[in-house]
Amino acid sequence: MAGTAPLPLAGAQGRTLNLVLATAASVAGFWAWNSVATLGSFYTQNLQLNPAATGVLVAMPVFVGSLGRIAVGALTDKYGGRAMFSFVLLAAIPPILLVAVGGLLNSFALVLGAGLLLGVAGTVFAVGIPFVSGWYEPSRRGFATGVFGAGMGGTALAAFLNPRLVAGIGYFPTHLLIAGVLAVMAALVWFLMKESPGWTRNNSPVLPKLLDAAKTPVTWRMCFLYAVVFGGFVSFATYLPTYLRDVYSFDPSGAGARTAGFALAAVLARPVGGVLADRFGSKPVVITSLAGVAILAWVVNLQPDGDVPAGLTFLGMAAALGLGAGGVFAWVGVLAPQGKVGSISGVVSAAGGLGGYFPPLVMGATYDAATRSYSIGLLLLVATAVVALVFTIVALRGPSKRPHLAEA
Repeated sequence: MAGTAPLPLAGAQGRTLNLVLATAASVAGFWAWNSVATLGSFYTQNLQLNPAATGVLVAMPVFVGSLGRIAVGALTDKYGGRAMFSFVLLAAIPPILLVAVGGLLNSFALVLGAGLLLGVAGTVFAVGIPFVSGWYEPSRRGFATGVFGAGMGGTALAAFLNPRLVAGIGYFPTHLLIAGVLAVMAALVWFLMKESPGWTRNNSPVLPKLLDAAKTPVTWRMCFLYAVVFGGFVSFATYLPTYLRDVYSFDPSGAGARTAGFALAAVLARPVGGVLADRFGSKPVVITSLAGVAILAWVVNLQPDGDVPAGLTFLGMAAALGLGAGGVFAWVGVLAPQGKVGSISGVVSAAGGLGGYFPPLVMGATYDAATRSYSIGLLLLVATAVVALVFTIVALRGPSKRPHLAEA
């Protein structure tokens, strides 16, 4: 990849449109992916769930969305971003409608099963990383993947809009609206998106490609780091409405607005992490991120009182997680061998999703109702961030300040 030729002029001009389309598709996918989590309070009340059951419900889409990224990343190398974006967006429509039906019927089993299928929406991330990487030279892939990663702002959109839409237009119409957005976005992608000029179809069988990616050392190193930073973001974005209700007694709209602010801070920080990684290398960016996560998770555990202290703490946590996510995936774009970006990014992004799957389960299982405390789960996050910080400092060597010269 170090010797990748500059894009032709036409390609250079088209990449902005394709980056915008990919990011918009990611926003739509993340909005659908987080639709169950952002209505956690609604399901808790209407389905009469305890914290553990709510944790299972909101984690279900994350589970399938995480594992599905492995296959979808490899399939993107074969079929291209245009086809796979369209497929993922359209495939998410039936599950979002089933979730709506399950909620209307007050059926925990149906919402849980439909949420499991809705995980397909979360695989959109594994499509975009190889797609946008192909449009940009190695020295700007941190910027490209960072901007595309801002598509996780769909979580902010879901957190802010969904409770308000349910209150304003109703539960079922809200899900119809999300399904409509997915359909429109799929059409835009299909008719307007193009593959990069240098893209070639990789017809190698998927399973051997995944096994080959698993044998590449960089894959597992990045998996661990991404499981911490992106997993931390996913777990907070999915469980924060429940946390704010239990600890700070916010109503669904208030909790949703604050969760949207959290997600937005991470979204804005992610491209910054990618740009800083392009300029200074990913290692210092990731070290800064993990140190911030460890410190701020400890502060969250102390339950700072008042909107300003608590709000600033959560915003700082979100920014640290977003910065780290941008830095880690800039590392992936630099170090992944040519032709393996899709399969490796699929495995790494799956690890990030799985990193966000387990914390809500732990938080729900360890919640102390008597003290309204989630201390055990938060202290586990502190310990994990410290371990990842030490691992990054000791076991990983950072690339030079000009990543495209450091590839091997």
